[in-house]
Amino acid sequence: MQIPTTFRTLFCTLALTVSCFLPVEGGNVAVAIKPEGPWRLFPTRTLEDLPPEATSQLDGALNEYGGLRAQTVKAKGFFYTTNIDGRWWLVDPIGGLFMNKGVAAVSMLGSSTARAVLKEKFGNDSDWASRSTAMLRDHGFNGVGAWSDIERLRVVGQPLPYTRIWNFMSAYGKRRGGIYQQAGHTGYPNDAIFVFDPEFEIFCDEYAKGLAASKDDPWLIGHFSDNELPFSREALANFLSLPAGDPGQQAAQDWLRARHGEQATVRDITTQDKQEFLAVVVDRYFSIVSRAMRKFDPNHLLIGARFLGTSARLPEVLKAAGPYLDVISVNLYHSWTPNPDLLAMWTNMSGRPFLITEWYAKAMDTGMPNHSGAGWVVRTQANRARFYENFTLGLLESKACVGWHWFKYSDNDPTDANADPSNIDSNKGVVSNRYVPYQTLMDSMKRINERVYGLTRFFDSTHSMSSP
Repeated sequence: MQIPTTFRTLFCTLALTVSCFLPVEGGNVAVAIKPEGPWRLFPTRTLEDLPPEATSQLDGALNEYGGLRAQTVKAKGFFYTTNIDGRWWLVDPIGGLFMNKGVAAVSMLGSSTARAVLKEKFGNDSDWASRSTAMLRDHGFNGVGAWSDIERLRVVGQPLPYTRIWNFMSAYGKRRGGIYQQAGHTGYPNDAIFVFDPEFEIFCDEYAKGLAASKDDPWLIGHFSDNELPFSREALANFLSLPAGDPGQQAAQDWLRARHGEQATVRDITTQDKQEFLAVVVDRYFSIVSRAMRKFDPNHLLIGARFLGTSARLPEVLKAAGPYLDVISVNLYHSWTPNPDLLAMWTNMSGRPFLITEWYAKAMDTGMPNHSGAGWVVRTQANRARFYENFTLGLLESKACVGWHWFKYSDNDPTDANADPSNIDSNKGVVSNRYVPYQTLMDSMKRINERVYGLTRFFDSTHSMSSP
């Protein structure tokens, strides 16, 4: 429901008053996981903390895709990956080195109130698409992420490169039955995906025909196959606990008995069993899905299933997925500053570069409760801006990062009765749920986005000089 104006004003005043007790102190920002706290001060680096030679120059001439006009390699007509002197890059269709700076879920809000505001502000859907694209481009973005309104955004005069998200496992689960809605992603019985169903492979071959429609589009970066699948070391026990006769239960039982004998049960599972069976599940999923996807679109990048949480921290998951993908995608939450060891593990295990496909902070100065969603809670839009700078600087220091997608374009709309449980009441957007930009945040995004290529050169040269 709508928060009354008087309450909203009082709430904002209280939030800003409380923030005085936890100010930005030097390079620190007050951060919480939930609005009720606890609040902690996290070290936070911005462009001001770098030497002038790192930040004084803008990136200069860019081509129509947003890649470097002056640094080119072989053009293939579509996006692909390359490694130059130890740093991974995307390469745009005309050969420019490309770092993807995107925003996810660039879509119109669906509630009747929001639709009325859109009509008043933009006139029509086409004008919304053109002006939103121009706003993102003007702030240094060169892409739109998952759940974006591609049909409208792709046909504007100067579009942005885009990604598509598919739902191979969840779409199959919807047909099969047994799935349910969790906050932010689909739930499966016992967290056991249907990867051992004989019908799954048949389904994927049929479902993947949808990729053919955009297989010749140079503006398409690549495809996500699913979102946040439950890859965990409890997979073996979870599959074994499915009903007898379920294909997943039978596959897990056969696998365990082959290792420990016909009388083996869940009590015989070892740590090594957990790791190796999980690798089997991941390998089977990506082998089936990637084969179907490449059959109908051999031109574009396969950018993974948006690993989340524990799954992104398990080496066996990355190692099993790597041979089937071009880029590893990760929704990275609960990291104020990216852990360089974790980032390195992703590429060391997979042999692939990575793309951060969800991350955000939500501020308490909007009047929104900020209870839903996994992103950090901060006090003000200025602190969201500092988070963007801190987080992206950490990513750019990694030579394996080829970009990021901020989640998301607009704030949650509390009047939308059909919203996912993770998108109900929070300040996640670069614009409000009434299409008003958060200019303080956008200004910091622009500061970083327009210096990305120069920053990679600075970090690479700094690391080169510091190497023994």
